[in-house]
Amino acid sequence: MHIVIVNRWPRFEEDGVRWDNELTRYEEFIDHDAHQVSYVVDALGAEGVLADPVKIAHLVRIDDVNDVDALRAAVVEVSEKVGPVDQLIALSEFTLEIAAKVREDLGLPGPTTAEVAVYRDKVRMKEILAAAGVRVPRFAACTDVESGLAFARSCGYPVILKPVDGAASIGVHRVEDEATLAELLAEVDLKRYEIEEFVTGTIHHVDGFADARSEVGFQVTSRYVNDCLSFGAGEPLGSFVLQDSPLRGRIEEFSRGCVRALGMRDTPFHLELFVTPEDELVFLEIGGRVGGSEVPHLLNKLFGVNLFEIWLRALCGEPTTPPTRSGDPSGGWLVVPKPAGLPAVVRKASSMRGSVPAVWRELLPSVGEVLEPGGAYDALHAGRFILLHDDQVQVEADIRRIIETFEFEVTSL
Repeated sequence: MHIVIVNRWPRFEEDGVRWDNELTRYEEFIDHDAHQVSYVVDALGAEGVLADPVKIAHLVRIDDVNDVDALRAAVVEVSEKVGPVDQLIALSEFTLEIAAKVREDLGLPGPTTAEVAVYRDKVRMKEILAAAGVRVPRFAACTDVESGLAFARSCGYPVILKPVDGAASIGVHRVEDEATLAELLAEVDLKRYEIEEFVTGTIHHVDGFADARSEVGFQVTSRYVNDCLSFGAGEPLGSFVLQDSPLRGRIEEFSRGCVRALGMRDTPFHLELFVTPEDELVFLEIGGRVGGSEVPHLLNKLFGVNLFEIWLRALCGEPTTPPTRSGDPSGGWLVVPKPAGLPAVVRKASSMRGSVPAVWRELLPSVGEVLEPGGAYDALHAGRFILLHDDQVQVEADIRRIIETFEFEVTSL
C-alpha cells in the first residue's frame, strides 16, 4: 500500500520538555517496510516527521498543507515519483475537509467531502441529529443579513454566531443585541457562518472511538472548567474526567446515539454537549478527530489508550481490537493562556508542583522567553498542566486552585 501522510504538527522529543504531538508517532504505528510511506508537510510539519529518511518513499514540503491547490499538486508529485496513492491520511481537524476534496479531485479512496461534512459542517451535523430526534440548539445557516436578524428576533438574544467549519472557538461570537449582530453579519463570509440559540448549562466533552459499525466501545466523559469561548477572551480553560454516575451514564448513551446517527466509522470523536439547569442534554458539536489540548495525553495516561495509534492502524487497514475502558480513575488538565496582543517577555512563571501534588505534567515558559501571539491550545502559554487523581472532586478543586494561585508576569515588547 502507498500511504501519503499530510502532517502539520511538530514534535519536541529532543527538548525533553514539551509533549505536544508525542502520541502521533507515524514511524511507529505505520510499518514503513511493509508499506510505501510518503509525506506532505509544511515547515512545522516537517519537524514532526521522525521516520528514518531511508524508509520514506517521498517527501514534499509546501507552504501550507491547508491550501487545497498546493496539497493537490503535492499529492500529484508524490504519485508521479512513487506510484498510485492508496491512502491519503490527515489527522488535523483543519485538514480533514481539504484532504477529502483532494481525494475527490484525484479519484483516491477514503472519506469524501460529504462523509466528512457530518463532523466538519456544524449545520449539516445538526440537521442529521435533529432528524434523528436528538436535542440540538435552534440554528440556521446565514444566507443573508436579514434572515440572520430574523432568526435572532425569533430566538431571542444572546445568540451564537460561528463558522460552520471552525475549531477551537476561532471566529465564534456571543452576540448580545441586534446592532452588534447586524454589524458582524455585514463583515463575515455568510456562506461560512451559522447562527444558533444560546443554551445555558455546563459544557461537557466526550472523547472516544467509533468502530467500523459505528459502535462506541471506548469513551471518556469530562466536564469543562470555563469554556472554549472564554479561553479566546483570555480566561483559563480546563476539564476533569467524570467518574461513574447516573449523569455520566446518560451522557455516554447520548454520545452513542449521536455517533450512530451520524454514521461515524473507524474514527475517534470529540463530542461537546450542554447539561442544562433542567438536566437536559443538548448537543453542541462533534469532531471526527482526537480531542485537542491535553486530552489525548491524559486519556493515554489514565487508560493506556492512544487514540492516534488506534486511528492510524485502522486507516492503514490493520486488524485492530477496538479499545475498551478499564478502571475508573480521574484526572484533568488546564491551560492558562498567554497575554493577547503583542509579543511578551516572560518575567515569572511559578511552578505549581509543590502546592498541587496532583500535577503530573506542567509546561511553563522560561524567564526571558518570548511568547509570540497566536497559536491554539497546544501553543506555549502562561502555563499548561495535566493532573492525575483517583477522585474527580479533588481534581476539580486542584484545577480551580491553580487558577486562583498561579503567578505569571510578562513585560510587553
